[in-house]
Amino acid sequence: MSVGGFTLVSVISPADATRAPSGCDRGPFPGLELAELELGGIELARPELDGIELAEIEFAVVDLETTGWTPEAAAITEIGAVRVRGGRRQGEFASLVNPGMAVPPSIEDLTGITDWMLASAPRVATVLPGLLTFARGCVLVAHNAPFDLGFLRAACDDCGLAWPGFTVLDTVMLARRVMDPDEVPDCKLGTLAGFFGARTAPSHRALADARATADVLGWLIRRLAHRSVRTLRELSAWPGVVA
Repeated sequence: MSVGGFTLVSVISPADATRAPSGCDRGPFPGLELAELELGGIELARPELDGIELAEIEFAVVDLETTGWTPEAAAITEIGAVRVRGGRRQGEFASLVNPGMAVPPSIEDLTGITDWMLASAPRVATVLPGLLTFARGCVLVAHNAPFDLGFLRAACDDCGLAWPGFTVLDTVMLARRVMDPDEVPDCKLGTLAGFFGARTAPSHRALADARATADVLGWLIRRLAHRSVRTLRELSAWPGVVA
């Protein structure tokens, strides 16, 4: 099925999925702020990708909405992902997720996601296998990757799912390396999307933000070519960008 010039591989909606058992619920537990954590290490999980041109690699760009800021005390409410290669979208994945807890008013104001919207949504144990299948074989990309990866890995652990050895690229850290200080005041997704004229404006909804991140990634990769950085191995020399 073609939508807007690209192939729609997989879209999951609450109406299309069954609810999973509540065995993946997590109670609140104090945790550390993840917003400024960096990806650790530079050894690639997929060494066979080392020599492939960045323009030829298929990326799965993922974004989450959650009930809070740490996986110890919060849970996922929405997952969005876009597969992209050479700047072209190959498919999309999206689902609301019943977090098994109330959405705080401040988060509802930020995302527009309400308890009513999530009441009939599938639980994370139903959604995660589809996401992992959707992203199989890709380099995983996220804007401030430690946040999204922290929630995804915690959810996999809670649900007894093995976390695949994804190579991960963080567009925040990449932007900090290739953007000039006089171009943008910060490397927030909204700032970068506006600067590059992304086709989708980020809106604190998972699929929209994943689309915006995918567009930003494309522009950042173009800038890397001007620095003669064309492969993941070359990019991994920059701490925190690739793990």
